[in-house]
Amino acid sequence: MPFGTVTLNDGNEFPAIAFGTGSTMKFRDVTDYVGQAIENGFSHIDTAQHYQTETYVGLAIKESGLPRSSLYITTKYSGSGKPQQAIQQSLNKIGVSYVDLYLMHFPELFSESGWQEFEKMKKDGLTRSIGVSNFTLQDLQKLLKTAVTKPAVNQQIQFHPYNYASHRALLEYCSKQNIIVEAYGSLNSITQNPGGPVDAVVNAAAKRIGATPNQVLFSWVRSKGVAIVTTSRSKQRLQEYFAVEDLPPLTAEEIAAIDDAGAQGPPNQLVVAGLAMQHRFEKSSSLVVWLAIAIVFGFATFFML
Repeated sequence: MPFGTVTLNDGNEFPAIAFGTGSTMKFRDVTDYVGQAIENGFSHIDTAQHYQTETYVGLAIKESGLPRSSLYITTKYSGSGKPQQAIQQSLNKIGVSYVDLYLMHFPELFSESGWQEFEKMKKDGLTRSIGVSNFTLQDLQKLLKTAVTKPAVNQQIQFHPYNYASHRALLEYCSKQNIIVEAYGSLNSITQNPGGPVDAVVNAAAKRIGATPNQVLFSWVRSKGVAIVTTSRSKQRLQEYFAVEDLPPLTAEEIAAIDDAGAQGPPNQLVVAGLAMQHRFEKSSSLVVWLAIAIVFGFATFFML
């Protein structure tokens, strides 16, 4: 079952999961990875001026053979050149006449006249929707004081159980303003902060619904009304992420338990480092043993001289 869409405040439909070409993908040829994502059901592809992946996204789209109307393309103005020039360059690189969503990548780029340029791009049909990225509550409030057209999306805030409490006010404000939030870094408790209080409740929920911990975390994100941008080089991972929509929903109690566990904060960084070292040791124990032998032999030789 494909991920659903949400209706933006301008009436356009927005796929609730995107394949991102930032993070570890940026500054490299991502043609094959974008193509793989499209083959496995991702219709929403996310790129940015800063990532330097727009050309490769365009190649993957062309190679897919799919009609433009079946794909949703997001790109971002990252500050190089004027916005009007930048979007034309992005369109040329991707090989399309319009993008579905054009974002102001960082709040430092905001100015009243700059947002007016974004509004004009939408009016001129260069982009169907406009939005912002990484904006805080205060950044959004400042923009909305003068905006004629509201941002449709505040995309790519890092969002996971360990920072949910700090983002709650932003989520509530965006909900009231009918602005969609999209999250990256939602697997933080697995990839960056393993061994913390979130692990046990996520694992329990995963066992109940026959899911992976990754899938439970994405289900939790969706329960907050937040869309997802994710990435992987693995076909199996992409299929795992996409299958979230086929799983039974989390219960209210499970969602609350993840909230409460996240509010306790991530594990001590020394614990995280220890787990990482343990993992590396398990993967390369023989190498470590030989290295230790070499060190001991070196000291012995030194003292015998």
